[in-house]
Amino acid sequence: MEKLKTGVLFGGRSGEHEVSLVSATSVIGALVASGFEVVPIGISKEGRWYTGDGVMDFLKGKESFGEVHPAVLLPDAEGGLLRWNEGREEVMLDVAFPVLHGPFGEDGTVQGLLELSGVPYVGCGVLASSLAMDKAVSKELFKARGLNVADCVWFSSGRWENDEDSVVREIEDKIGYPVFVKPANMGSSVGVFKVHDRNELSDAVPAAAEYDRKLIVEAGIADAMEIEVSILGNDDPTASVPGEIIPSNEFYDYDAKYVDGKSKEKIPADLPEGVSKKVREMAIEAFKAVDGAGLARVDFLVTRKNHEIFLNEINTMPGFTSISMYPKLWEATGIPYTELVGRLVELALERGGMKGKLLTSYKPKEDWYK
Repeated sequence: MEKLKTGVLFGGRSGEHEVSLVSATSVIGALVASGFEVVPIGISKEGRWYTGDGVMDFLKGKESFGEVHPAVLLPDAEGGLLRWNEGREEVMLDVAFPVLHGPFGEDGTVQGLLELSGVPYVGCGVLASSLAMDKAVSKELFKARGLNVADCVWFSSGRWENDEDSVVREIEDKIGYPVFVKPANMGSSVGVFKVHDRNELSDAVPAAAEYDRKLIVEAGIADAMEIEVSILGNDDPTASVPGEIIPSNEFYDYDAKYVDGKSKEKIPADLPEGVSKKVREMAIEAFKAVDGAGLARVDFLVTRKNHEIFLNEINTMPGFTSISMYPKLWEATGIPYTELVGRLVELALERGGMKGKLLTSYKPKEDWYK
């Protein structure tokens, strides 16, 4: 049987560029071990697309690397990746695995291009990706579905610049301190600040606004466990056992996640059976609410005293190294890393096959438009 030609996208014009490189390295290793033919597709921080054996080392800034060629995915519904070698060469992709985190990758933009190109791809579609990336919109959706979320206020950077006092009053009246200030569209805790008073708020909002024009301020939940659940599937998704993150810093920020290596996990999380069941049910409900597909990691805050559950956010392309929580939770549930990657490709092909059967045009009874 001919190997499936699998385009793995990584890098990207995002604050999570480096995280994507590490995730993709693990995914590529698993795909190769499973017999897939991998076509590496690296996207620079400037948004330029490249392919070739040396593209990973090239994006990591190494002094020596293999072949690297400019490339572009053609939006012609034929599944072709055009690359420039000596001349132009078209590579037909069977499936794509966009291991991209954050804006311009996890937010529906690349998913839209893949839809146009006609390439089946791993993960959520355009709508689910964009909804999940926007923390303000997704929280409104979750509330409408009856899912418990922390109190929050969202606003534009323009409103803050024009009328900072009214925004501060709204935050203090509706929430109070401490709060978390976040870019509405970003992940890996990039641009996130824990704020204890008005002075800290005045410093944190402009800093977060360097990453997004839309900001969200969320209530801090006292004495809460950070709980994560992994989701796998399309229309009938399943949930992993819950796991707990024990951050090394005051909260689970970028350094705690990737740099200092001191944060710990507890898998499965130490939760009463009923609470564990409820968290898994809420994770599936959140996934269905955004019309998810393939995979997601759903994050919660659970208070230690009375086990009140707050849905925090949903990540449609979570970190994917072999030691990331998404695959570790599935490993604890009974699905090892390499098998998990293979299942995700199968789910992508399944969903792509269903879409391929849909009509994309309509023939009127009369040629009224001529």
